[in-house]
Amino acid sequence: MTASGASGEDDLWVSWPDYHRAIEELALMVHASDWQFDLILCLARGGLRIGDVLSRLFEKPLAILATSSYREAAGTVQGELDIAAHITLTQGELAGRVLLVDDLVDSGATLLAVSRHLAHDYPAVLEVRTAVLWTKAHAQVAPDYAHQILPGNPWIHQPFEIYDGLGLEGLRRRHRDDA
Repeated sequence: MTASGASGEDDLWVSWPDYHRAIEELALMVHASDWQFDLILCLARGGLRIGDVLSRLFEKPLAILATSSYREAAGTVQGELDIAAHITLTQGELAGRVLLVDDLVDSGATLLAVSRHLAHDYPAVLEVRTAVLWTKAHAQVAPDYAHQILPGNPWIHQPFEIYDGLGLEGLRRRHRDDA
């Protein structure tokens, strides 16, 4: 992971290898805690890849809750938080000990709102712990597990952001130019 001045002096640029290593190190951190959980609930979209990998490593069911606050300007402007009405889960119900996974804690508003949502609407959930790759210094909520606590408020350029704003026509042009 490198800091670069391309979009801002404090930006954090994350490559695919660095991204995968961060997920793996987060998994080892959760494992080292010896906390036993029943399932993983990932927040879509940022927590999808992380939740998938953790689900495979821990051999635990994966549930998905769609949330969205970064919708405008190709995902760079934070707006009001939306939380989906339903959680997707292949079997059973959301219950027991839940590892809540997302990519980062910026202000902490999403983790706080989702935690309240789970406490209010899912009484069978006994305990929730949170795991993220990055926590920004100004976050109002601290996750239980964080791969990296950032000293400031950098914009994090994740490797999959190349698709934000690209669209299918842009993808077609890129493939045509590569041929």
